[in-house]
Amino acid sequence: MDAGAGTPDASGPRLFQPLQLRGLTLANRVVISPMCQHAAQDGLAGAWHLVHLGKFALGGAGLILTESTAVDPRGRIGTADLGLWSDSQIAPLQAVVDFVHEQGAAIGVQLAHAGRKAGSQPLWEGGAALGDAQMQADRLPWTRLGPSALPAGPGWSAPEAMDEAQIEAVVEAFVQAAVRADRAGFDVVELHFGHGYLVAAFLSPHANQRRDAWGGSLQGRMKLALDIAARVRAVWPAAKPLFCRLSAVDGSVGGWGLEDSVVLARALAERGVDVIDCSSGGLTEETKALPVPRGLGFQVPFAARIREAAGVRTQAVGMIVDAQQAEAVLRDGQADLVAIGREALWDPYWAHPAAQALGADPQFRRWPVRHGVWLAKRAPALARARSEEAAGSRHAG
Repeated sequence: MDAGAGTPDASGPRLFQPLQLRGLTLANRVVISPMCQHAAQDGLAGAWHLVHLGKFALGGAGLILTESTAVDPRGRIGTADLGLWSDSQIAPLQAVVDFVHEQGAAIGVQLAHAGRKAGSQPLWEGGAALGDAQMQADRLPWTRLGPSALPAGPGWSAPEAMDEAQIEAVVEAFVQAAVRADRAGFDVVELHFGHGYLVAAFLSPHANQRRDAWGGSLQGRMKLALDIAARVRAVWPAAKPLFCRLSAVDGSVGGWGLEDSVVLARALAERGVDVIDCSSGGLTEETKALPVPRGLGFQVPFAARIREAAGVRTQAVGMIVDAQQAEAVLRDGQADLVAIGREALWDPYWAHPAAQALGADPQFRRWPVRHGVWLAKRAPALARARSEEAAGSRHAG
């Protein structure tokens, strides 16, 4: 696989070389990972989303992904999630898309259905599962759905085991949400098949106890994921790339594993998925869970394995914190894109200092012109001041 497609200068920092994905050329390999904000009303984007996502475009990222965006009201993680289940949700998102495009960045929407993990508090309110009565009392009453009537863990109610008609309705909801995403002007759709949400539950041998075409064997458990991917690809413009987020390992003992993800990634690529976004965990909160230790770059090996074994481009995510680390991931061929999330909350302009650190932008030309011109003007004076301060410290010593 040519991971350097769209790369004009192999000698420069790989992080800041463009990447061609179908008809989309990303300006660089820095991606802003989806981050739940729980700031929408009735699924509608607002001023928060414009500022939250817009600042990353000013900050120099090549691609920005929205938070998990529900394809159905019953698929919301929380009551205030973004949605694309209604035409009324297109225009507010289009305003965000237009601003991002004006800054020269690309933007994608992560489409999701939370399944048996629908209905939880925002993390700052404790993150606990909502009770069934709370969900029914919501402005948009909802319920949990899953492959089998097995709860996600302690504190979660058992979901309703889906019948064939409900499964077909969910697949169609993903399709229609993708159509709306195109109307809103998004460059990328990412299908969220990880973190214990609906599709991940179907993939799991623990959560999926079905004995029909949607369960049992690995092929049966993959059917929902592959059907959604194929049908979304059929309506998503051929020139626009399709991403898929997987939990490469689902975090449960004896559950979905890395080699299962290799098989699935290969099948997704055959159905037109262009990039596998490699996350992990989320299936269960039980004490017997098998967590992945959270060190620097802790999920990068998943991206490397899937990239090598499935022959598909991958996106690495998880505790990637500085330019040198991100550059090494790409230079070592472990992934094609590097996604940052919480580090971007710490510094929304992360990509610009990273370019400076790697020698890709010594003159502040990658910055928005309204910012860069002032920083370039300040740079010589700042360098002199620091040099004089250092000289004074040496004399004093």
